[in-house]
Amino acid sequence: MKPWSWVLVGGMFETAWAICMKLSDGFMNIPWTLATLGFLALSVYLLDCGFKRGIPVGGGYAVWVGIGAIGSIVMGIVVFGESLQFTRLLLAAIIIIGVIGVELTTNPDKEDVQAE
Repeated sequence: MKPWSWVLVGGMFETAWAICMKLSDGFMNIPWTLATLGFLALSVYLLDCGFKRGIPVGGGYAVWVGIGAIGSIVMGIVVFGESLQFTRLLLAAIIIIGVIGVELTTNPDKEDVQAE
């Protein structure tokens, strides 16, 4: 897999664990709680796989969280019948613009400066 593929798939699992957490009924429904924990672990693991393959932390994390956020908004509307208001869609668009902006301004060639 290409480095960004790890982050993209991890972002989808980010959405999955958020949906499962909603279905877990405050972690009282054990099967949904276990699904939440499994998808959470898988999501973080896939993000880490992207980092290990050279994805910059700032850009990678922003994309991962952005996919999770937008995916959760969409799934909330589709699965749970949450409101489809213009304001929500506008704010979701701002998230997407922000993620794209962070990614466009991330310089993967520049090494992080670490304190000695």
